[in-house]
Order: sequence, then structure tokens, then C-alpha cells
Amino acid sequence: MDRSLYVAMTGATQMMRAQTEVAHNLANADTVGFKAQMSAFQALPVQGPGMPTRINGVAQGEGVDLRSGAEIQTGREFDVAVQGDGWIAVQAADGSEAYTRAGNLQLTPDGLLTDARGNLVLGDGGPISLPPASQVSIGNDGTISVVPTGQGPQTIASVGKLKLVNPPANQLALGSDGLMHLAGGGTADADPAVTVKSGVLESSNVNPSQTLVQMIELSRQYELQVKAIKNADDNAQAATRLLSLT
Repeated sequence: MDRSLYVAMTGATQMMRAQTEVAHNLANADTVGFKAQMSAFQALPVQGPGMPTRINGVAQGEGVDLRSGAEIQTGREFDVAVQGDGWIAVQAADGSEAYTRAGNLQLTPDGLLTDARGNLVLGDGGPISLPPASQVSIGNDGTISVVPTGQGPQTIASVGKLKLVNPPANQLALGSDGLMHLAGGGTADADPAVTVKSGVLESSNVNPSQTLVQMIELSRQYELQVKAIKNADDNAQAATRLLSLT
């Protein structure tokens, strides 16, 4: 394959990869607790025969933007937002412990507390289960209190506590399930310094305007790579015709 054609095709492929990640961020601009994924183009050596100075620009992930999103007042009793650094522990689909900032919690008909995706919310002793109640409140430390159905407010009782954790950021990795996991597996210890605010949600930290501009720039760069592919192909065909005349 002609060298210039190979370079152009490689560039177009990397632009498509970068566009996919940016599109994913843009699609989640309204997703509660979503953290933008970051990537950048890095120069990597081309493998195989040829000059060792050859490089390709490759789009590689650089982790997750862990900055907090804006707070949204909802007044809903099962909505919580982590204040500052920290995470809410949940049980992932594979049974492992994972972490999220999405505090739009739900209650199943069986009384199990889950996140919006259906993952069980964990307490200090495992998944949290609530009895039938006429009133539910979540304290700043994650303690869940209820007034049992048919009882007066004087019967309020604590029935569980959210497991709130704050492992070092460099130990966290984004899983394919959209949740954060400890790199290499394992579980984080509960951190009493982590607090939540009830009746509030944390929005996505994606900046829609900035991300849209980024998408437009990548689209233009992709178009340039496609034009380069066409030019390289035209040149290769012209060279072939000239050689056939000799």
C-alpha cells in the first residue's frame, strides 16, 4: 500500500475513534452524575520495517474527568448528591462492588434500594432493604430513616446507611458498565468524611457547548483525512498508468 494512503487511512480511523468518544460524552450531557471521558492524540511509533522515526497520531483514552457537576434541586426524598469528593457504593451486575455519583435512587416493590440502572445500593452490611414506610429521609451522613406505614412521626427509626467511599482517584477505573471500579478489583472502605445532600442531584459534568465544538472540529479533520485518502489513491493510480506506458 502507498505510504501516503496508509497514513491518511490511519488518520481517518483515529478521527473516527475520537468522534465516538466525544459523541458518547455529548449523548450523556443530561445524564445524572455522568463523568466525561477524556482522550487525546498521542504520537506512537509505527511498527514494522521502515525508518524508526515514523509515527502515527493515535487517539488514546486518558481517563475520566472527575470534576463535580452542577447541583439540581429536586426535593425528592430518594435523590442525593455527594458533596465534594466521594462515591456511592452499589453492587454491579456481576456482583462486584462499584461506585457512582448518580444519586437518583429508586425503591423496588420488594423494598430494595437501587440506583437508576437497577444496581443494588450498598450499605455497611450489603444491599439496603427498606420496610413499608409513609416517610423516608436520608441524612447528610447517608443514614436512612423511615416512619413505618400506619405509624406516627414519633416512631421514626434508622433502617440503614449508604456506603459512602472516597478511594484515591488513581485507583479508580471506568468499567464497561459505566460504573467506577477499583483497579484490579477489591472494595473500598466506608469513609465517614463523605457526606450527601438530600433532595438534590448532581448533573453531568459535560459542557455541551464545548463538546459540540470539539465534535465539529473532529468532523472537519476527518473530512481532511478522507480528502487525503482520495488524493493519495488518485496519485497511486496515476503512477500506475505512467508505469504501464513504459
